[in-house]
Amino acid sequence: MSRMINVALPKGRLGKNVYAMLEQAEYECPELLEDNRKLIFENKEKNIRYFWAKPTDVTIYVERGAADIGIAGKDILLEYDPDVYELLDLNMGKCRMAVAAPEGYHEDPESTLRVATKFPNIARDFYGKESRDIDIINLHGSIELAPIVGLSDVIVDIVETGTTLRENHLEVIEDVVPISARFIANKASFRFKTAEIEAIRDALADCVARKAQEKGE
Repeated sequence: MSRMINVALPKGRLGKNVYAMLEQAEYECPELLEDNRKLIFENKEKNIRYFWAKPTDVTIYVERGAADIGIAGKDILLEYDPDVYELLDLNMGKCRMAVAAPEGYHEDPESTLRVATKFPNIARDFYGKESRDIDIINLHGSIELAPIVGLSDVIVDIVETGTTLRENHLEVIEDVVPISARFIANKASFRFKTAEIEAIRDALADCVARKAQEKGE
């Protein structure tokens, strides 16, 4: 008998796109799309229960077992390094983590590099591999502002289209890592609900493969 699977979905556009894929994979939950103030939505026939979470919180719900599975960006997984299984690249929400600086910037390798970022661990790991001396400036707002006002030399941030950078006379000078949405699972849940979780993973993998084929990838 199938057991109920709890799913943490990230709020926002990515979460809606992921749910659309889950719906396509026949793990629909109609009440999730209704205009109400409910926090938890379930389809008892499909043994699936959803709830929305802040994207940075999804890994916490999954790691601590409040959710059996969830969807999180690779940036979140790299930054917080949660103790979860990463089971599938959903090939959506694609972007990149990159280093950007003012146009025409020339780095002085002899001085400490001031790096503004929302992702201090990713930045520290990236520059650590280059044995570069850096000063991390941890910000939470518009990272692009930091080099413009002289707070930092460069930024490490997520880049999608690059429009915001261009409009503020900044440019990518180095790529750090590609980013996309990943299907993750709680380790204990995966051990006790292996069949159910693998069935969802395999259904999503089929959706990913079909989309890639449609795009000719």
